[in-house]
Parts: sequence; C-alpha cells; structure tokens
Amino acid sequence: MTKRILWLIPFLTLCAFPQPAHAMHITEGILPAPWAGLWFLVALPFVAWGLRDLRRGSQQMPMFKPLVALVGAAVFVISCMPIPVPIAGTCSHPVGTGLAAILIGLPLTALIASIALLLQALFLAHGGLTTLGANIVSMGVVGALAGVGVFHGARRLRLPVWGAAFLAGVAADWATYAVTAFELASALHGNGSLATMFGAIVLAFLPTQLPLGILEGILTAGVYRFIQARRPELIQGLAVVPGGAA
Repeated sequence: MTKRILWLIPFLTLCAFPQPAHAMHITEGILPAPWAGLWFLVALPFVAWGLRDLRRGSQQMPMFKPLVALVGAAVFVISCMPIPVPIAGTCSHPVGTGLAAILIGLPLTALIASIALLLQALFLAHGGLTTLGANIVSMGVVGALAGVGVFHGARRLRLPVWGAAFLAGVAADWATYAVTAFELASALHGNGSLATMFGAIVLAFLPTQLPLGILEGILTAGVYRFIQARRPELIQGLAVVPGGAA
C-alpha cells in the first residue's frame, strides 16, 4: 500500500501545481487536477466502446486486429510531427484521426488515439499522463467525430470520395485544435474571460493550423483514394464495424 501511495505523489504534484510549458499535445501538468480528471471521465467511455468494437471485429474477421493496428501506426506517425506554438503551451501538428475515423469509425479511432498518445507521452515526452484524457478527447473523440461526420455528410451530398475524404481530414484537424483551445482556456482563464482566453489560443494556432489542416485534408484524400484503388479489400475488411470504411 505504501508503494502505491508513493507512486501517486508525482502524479498529484503535477496536477496540483500546473506550469506553462511548450510541448507536443497538451503538455504534462498544465491542467489542474479537477480538469484533468474531468477529461479522463469524458474519454473513458469512448475507449471502452473502442475495445468492445475491437473484440467484435476480431471475432468476425481474424485479420481485423492487424488492420486496426496498421491504422493506429499511421495515426502515431502522423501525429508525431510537432510545430511549436509557444503562446499556447502546446504544438500544432497533423492528427491523422480523420483518416482513421473514415476507415474504422469513431470508437476504434478513440482507442488507437489513446494508445498512440500514451506511447508518445511515455517515450517521446509528447503530451503527458495527467493530460492524457484531454488529449484523447480533442484528438481521438472530437477529431474523429468531426472527420467521420463530415465524410458521411459529404457522401450523402454526392461529393466524390476524394472530396469527402479531403473535407474529413480538414474537419478532424481543425476540430481537434478548437477543442484543445477550449480545454486550455476553460482550465486556465482564472478570473479572466473564458471567451477572451479561448480567442487568444485560437489565434495562436491559426498561422500554423490553417495550412496544416488543408495539408492534412490532401493527405487524407490521397491515402484513402490510394487504398481504395490498390487494396479495396482492406476497406471492405474494416467495414465489419459499423461507422467505418464507407
């Protein structure tokens, strides 16, 4: 029991004394403990949902787990290209969850994003353990939801698949940073205006994230069209889970 308490001391210290920092995703210790805990509570149901879908998909198709792992590896690599934004205490970077969401759906995207973010926090000093819940919500939940929602909406409007994938990539990227700005502003505005703090953080992101979002849209469209043209069976295999691989 004593050892367990000792392990908790660094975690509680980081939560209790948040400091400004400039690192990948929302960095370690920047969110006070109540806010860090809140975002964990929001993220956990989506991660659990992803685990359920992973088990169900694996029962229907033996190769399902390796295919999901490939998508997860792509998200890990894509989201490992940081461009520092010192004013915001975080970084701009592509997210990859728009592409993941249109291939495997929202729940599985939340799951693989949580794994990618955990590995980046543990081994690359990108993000943090105390802020893992907030980073999962912004990138793996809201980013994925925006991507898959825009993709299916665009397809219903009869846009070509490359156009729908492009919009999905842009929407996932920009939605991720809008939520990241809200997470930071809501926790750190103090006695000041939440709207003012939110606006300042959004403005800090704009110079890098506007072009990055467009580039991610191009990347998402290109990768999806390539898979559709060269390996359509992969898309068909991933479609065993509702909401993925349209």
